[in-house]
This record gives sequence, C-alpha cells and structure tokens, in this order.
Amino acid sequence: MTAETAIPRIKDEILAVYGMKANKAYGLHNINQLQHALQAAALAEAKGLPSSMVIACLLHDVGHMVHSLGEAPAEVGVDDRHEELGANWVQQHFGQAVSEPIRLHVQAKRYLCSVDPVYEASLARDSVISLALQGGPLSLNEQEEFLRTPFAQEAISLRQIDETAKDPTAITPTLEDILDRHLTAALAKG
Repeated sequence: MTAETAIPRIKDEILAVYGMKANKAYGLHNINQLQHALQAAALAEAKGLPSSMVIACLLHDVGHMVHSLGEAPAEVGVDDRHEELGANWVQQHFGQAVSEPIRLHVQAKRYLCSVDPVYEASLARDSVISLALQGGPLSLNEQEEFLRTPFAQEAISLRQIDETAKDPTAITPTLEDILDRHLTAALAKG
C-alpha cells in the first residue's frame, strides 16, 4: 500500500471510530470523548509539539473506544487497560513516536502522582478511581525505571495535557482539521 492510499484509509478509520464511539461521555466530565480528544490535540498544537505528539494526544484514549467493556468499566472496578488497547490499535498505522506515549500515559499519571502531591490532589474523581485500579502511585524503583523508558518524557507531556483537556466550553479545530494538519507528518515520523 502506498502513502497515497494509506493516508486516506487511516484518516477514514480514525473518523469512523470517533464518529461511532466518541459521543459517549468522557468520565465524569461534561464533555464527550471527541471533545476531550480534540482539546488534547489542540493543546499539543498550541504548545508547538511535533505532529507525532499532536496525533498521540488526539488518539490517547482511543482504547476506551475499541473495547467491549461498556461505557464506564472503572466505575464497576474494571481496568480496561485502554493505554495498551489504544497503543496496539495505533501501532497498526503509526510508529513509536505516536504509539509509545499512548502506551505509557497511564504510567505517566502514576509517576506524576508519586512525585507531585499537587498533581495527585488535582485529579478528578474518575481519575482517582482509575488510578487505584491502575496500581496507584509508583514506588521509587518504579519511578526510576519509568524515567529510563523511551518516550517517558513524551508520555508525561501527554498526561499533563490529558488532565487539562476537560473544558466543556473549549473551542477546538475539527477532527478533520487536526488530521489534515498532522496525519502525514505523524505517519512519516515512524
């Protein structure tokens, strides 16, 4: 498959997933999955992050939309492992510069909670529930191991953006606009 045929196919696949599944609520916030994803991508753009990170921010929670565990598995005590599901889905099309920050963004939350009490105290109720299911804050050894992991810093940036992308009044570009501006460069990043 050539890049000329791959890009429209990947764009269509992303549009389809977000078109079918992203209208459900995002946690306990007054936004949906699509609004959260677009806010995250727009914040990454505003920070001047590379296209690979803009797309990673856009797709970081796609794992919530590609499983069959229901609307809010964390509320019934189930960790949906959305970071793994999402990264595996994303790596079918993108390189590690996109998939690995997604795979590591839950670990980044656990890291930030272990080193920054203000960050942990600022977590929304649904993030606190999922943090417990995800293993809680990292131990000192786990912190050191995480920081040695490739793409850990990108995952931390993604997670910090993730936590702020919850504004019900935010105005964002459309999904197509984000994809048109960043998809080609993110695919080339490998």
